[in-house]
Amino acid sequence: MLIDVHAHIGRVVPDRREFMDAASLIVRMDAWGIDIACVLPLSEQPEGAYLECDTEDVLAACGRYPERLVPFCLIDPRYGNRPDADFRPLLNEYKERGCRGVGEVLPKLDFDDPRALNLYRQAGEFEMPVLFDMHDGEWGYGLCDDFGLPKLEHALRACPDTIFIGHGPTFWAEISADVPPAQRSGYPSGPVREGGAVPRLMRRYVNLWADTSAGSGNNALTRDPEFGIAFLDEFQDRLMFGTDSCRRSDVASPYPNVSFFRDVRENRRISGEAADKVAWRNAARLLRIPGR
Repeated sequence: MLIDVHAHIGRVVPDRREFMDAASLIVRMDAWGIDIACVLPLSEQPEGAYLECDTEDVLAACGRYPERLVPFCLIDPRYGNRPDADFRPLLNEYKERGCRGVGEVLPKLDFDDPRALNLYRQAGEFEMPVLFDMHDGEWGYGLCDDFGLPKLEHALRACPDTIFIGHGPTFWAEISADVPPAQRSGYPSGPVREGGAVPRLMRRYVNLWADTSAGSGNNALTRDPEFGIAFLDEFQDRLMFGTDSCRRSDVASPYPNVSFFRDVRENRRISGEAADKVAWRNAARLLRIPGR
């Protein structure tokens, strides 16, 4: 069993041939051995409108393949532009329609902006985890934080009933205590230095989870192979497999995240039990995926 907790439909490049519809996503899942994928909308936020996919699009797509696709919903924390905006009617509706989480949250705001904290808290009331993207301020999208991730830590303390799922270059760069400023929104290379913010916060806060998707997640686990395997093993109860592939053409070649995790499982680099947790058990438990 393999659950991808970070999939998209829509497109991210001008080439219309790269538009990912639900049927194409299923084809890719079959090619990569993925049984279930969580589909994340983006276009409720202006920063994510390029993907051309909102919550209604996701719900329609998942309704066509209910055994294979799991919907997430998305709400922009700036809606109403107040730190006390009431998102509960929307969250309640989306949960009743089958949405299992909120994300991908990536407005260009400080991670602990009062409007964002308001959304996180209310998502927690509905037991819906928040999957976020974090980028350094120079990027046009993504929640922002300083070195050491103090704003994420503030949110973890302020919203103890909310599960946060970490993702994005700035989040994963902070797996190491040594983060070159020029690579904080990129893919740092070389050995991981002990004392990074991500392992520190994951040890301290049980409401911080992470997905291993995209080049950022894969780089964090492979740049220092010994550290990456130890990290997978230590946090086996709160890590989840993901891809974050948005192009139809990706199916033509082995995707790095898939190849890495296949190697981890087949070569028993972590225990079979730990591999199963990361592959699907954690996602099934957190997202209450029926029958799993």
